Amino acid sequence: MEILIGLIIADVCFIGAAYWVNENNAKYLLSGYNTMSKEEQESFDLKNYLIFFKKFFINLAIYTTLICLTLYIVFDDFIAAIGYCISILAPIPYMIYEGNKFKNKK
Repeated sequence: MEILIGLIIADVCFIGAAYWVNENNAKYLLSGYNTMSKEEQESFDLKNYLIFFKKFFINLAIYTTLICLTLYIVFDDFIAAIGYCISILAPIPYMIYEGNKFKNKK
């Protein structure tokens, strides 16, 4: 049961991040973007990156939840927790790779 509470909290965080970060507050909240120089920020395609960012985190919430619930039903809570952690960590390299494509696009 504890895993389901953790799952709900994590999903709220993922979906919250997807909708909370926008063009107005990205310079404060978006890691990497907030450490860029003004010139780098101006050459970064923030608008399209935020579209990608939003889709990524919504999909992350949906698919990791499905994986976790499936593993929870089929196996047990320990296997579900391990599968959930792996399913969260596995797409991170994809996000980094795709996110780098938005540099110097303007």
